Amino acid sequence: MQLQVARIGKPHGIRGEVTVQVLTDAPGDRFVPGTRFIVEPASSGPLTVYSARWNKDILLLAFEEAETRNDAEALRGAKLFIETEEIDEDDDEGWYEHELVGLDVRLGSTVVGKVSALHTMPVQDLLVVTTADGQEILVPFVEQIVPEVNVGEKYVVVTPPPGLFEINAEDSPGIPGAASGGTDAESNDAGDTNTGSNA
Repeated sequence: MQLQVARIGKPHGIRGEVTVQVLTDAPGDRFVPGTRFIVEPASSGPLTVYSARWNKDILLLAFEEAETRNDAEALRGAKLFIETEEIDEDDDEGWYEHELVGLDVRLGSTVVGKVSALHTMPVQDLLVVTTADGQEILVPFVEQIVPEVNVGEKYVVVTPPPGLFEINAEDSPGIPGAASGGTDAESNDAGDTNTGSNA
């Protein structure tokens, strides 16, 4: 089976390096030099890792097939996959973005939107839920709030605390921390993600 392990972001520098959004819990194993990735779109790949290094908390990759900044720019948005037979049935956090995007989001028996993205964060992941009116809601991807993920039947169940959908709307001035009532919203960037507790 194919697993998505990263999405390529913007170029870094002039020698073909790119930033990547890491979508694996084992980056040290997945991005070693010589690793060959299946790429979506296929026209951008395959890609072979030439080097991997961290710049603070951002992973930078260089590929044998991309030597210039223009080459790197052409890869922006591409998804990197590996072929694997590993299935971690006991791993509750083993979901990948491509498995979740498009799933209905149910609040009880009511469909309140669809999963449109997964933000992988250092503290906890966030589901991006797009509602019927096009609003994007950030939902902490933790068992207490997302107790059920059913890929086969194409839905997830959410049990948000009161007001979470309104508080975590991207255009709301009170996104971070307001759900737990303990964070100064003015000091946070509304486009950013989890700043609440680890509950």
